[in-house]
Amino acid sequence: MTRALPHDVRVAPSILSADFARLGDQVKEVMDAGASVIHCDVMDGRFVPPITIGPLIVAAIADRVHEAGGLVDVHLMIAHPERHVGEFAQAGADNITFHYEATPHVHYAVNTIREAGCQAGVAICPGTPAEVLSEIAGHLDLVLCMSVNPGWGGQRFIPTSVGKLERVRGVVGADVVVEVDGGIDEETSPSVVQAGATLLVAGSAVFGSPDPAAAYRRIVDAL
Repeated sequence: MTRALPHDVRVAPSILSADFARLGDQVKEVMDAGASVIHCDVMDGRFVPPITIGPLIVAAIADRVHEAGGLVDVHLMIAHPERHVGEFAQAGADNITFHYEATPHVHYAVNTIREAGCQAGVAICPGTPAEVLSEIAGHLDLVLCMSVNPGWGGQRFIPTSVGKLERVRGVVGADVVVEVDGGIDEETSPSVVQAGATLLVAGSAVFGSPDPAAAYRRIVDAL
């Protein structure tokens, strides 16, 4: 059963910055603190230089997230994402987002995600104009606006992302979830929400802290 993405403002901790030796416990910590969306960054060493996680890690946390009433938000930073949608859907993804820049078959990839039983999102890099979304906005559940260059955690927020988020919201309208990823913390989060974002990915700001639950709450409180 497809679990619907929330349309109110939420903070989605990204496990990219988690301690993988304690991954299950850290996911539980932030969910106990109120997190309802867990973000999984998948990198293949081709679309972006690093290699991170795959379906096995998604599957390892999916049951725990779902049992707590949460959603698994998978962000594919991989080449030809349409070839791998089925594996991540089977692993327990609720939403699968791929990069506009990673495939020439954007509309096909969106349909593949929907047919796999997941909600579909498209991500755009900082250098990609918001206007490219206009042809597919009506087919999307989510748009992810990168506020850093994809591939590495801990980067500084790109200030011009605020204006870009406003343009993204103008292109996709009110019914599509607008997600932002990169440099999100208690200082940058209020401005991106004001610009139209409703789902805020926070990685190092949460799991880079000695107390991830408290760090998560600080970002939420800042909103």
